[in-house]
Amino acid sequence: MNMIEAPLVDSHAHIYTVGMPFVDNPRHHPDYDFTAAQYLAQLDKHGIHFGVLAAASLYGTYNDYVVDSLKANPRLRGTVIVDPMVERDTLFRMKDAGVVGVRFCWISLATAPNIDSYEYRVLLRRIRDLDWHVHLHVGRGRLAGILPFVEKSGVKTVIDHLGYPDPELGLACPDFQAVLRSIDTGRTWVKLSAGYRIGRDAVMGYARELLKVAGPERLVWGSDAPFASFESKVTYRQTIDDLADWVPDAAARRKITADTPLKLYFS
Repeated sequence: MNMIEAPLVDSHAHIYTVGMPFVDNPRHHPDYDFTAAQYLAQLDKHGIHFGVLAAASLYGTYNDYVVDSLKANPRLRGTVIVDPMVERDTLFRMKDAGVVGVRFCWISLATAPNIDSYEYRVLLRRIRDLDWHVHLHVGRGRLAGILPFVEKSGVKTVIDHLGYPDPELGLACPDFQAVLRSIDTGRTWVKLSAGYRIGRDAVMGYARELLKVAGPERLVWGSDAPFASFESKVTYRQTIDDLADWVPDAAARRKITADTPLKLYFS
């Protein structure tokens, strides 16, 4: 794609420094910085104006660096990871900084939290009251069980990485089918991101099916920079080119990379 067709919004990236505290037994242990300044430089290099930061499970509820980066950079929005009984005033302060959602990043947990517990019902209600979204990356085999409770709460929902389906199950993957059903609520969006984590042979089918069912109005694109655990195998440019393969129509790509994410994250 030429620069005229460059995405306007990168809806999924992470930032961190080597000095940040890790949770116990993190899935990945980066030994390098990928700061807000470095990320913004990547956006500038590729003609992209806005970015959305995804809270990283590696740091748990340590949201300080992300929140400070949002305050300093109006081009950025972000999600956070919080304890389900976080104080309401804390959430409002985060909103003022540029936070737009709470990420349930449970992929590394042996057992997912009980989404139907009182604590999570409270959190979901507060997220709804803030007009934020729930940002889901819960691990394979879990979405089909979790989504009905999230949908019942009435919150907006953004699902990572095409639903992170099991490529061995194809389009019939129960989690992927649950994602497709969730589109019908009118409150669910899906990220076309991190296809390399699913497998390049399988991801095209998922992306095309999402485009057919959801349309560009319910899809956003994300680079997943800095490609944790895949740093030497993926480039930023490649993630943009992948989108062109998944969504060959330029008008649809423009909605996915500009109109839809601007309305979802920046309005």
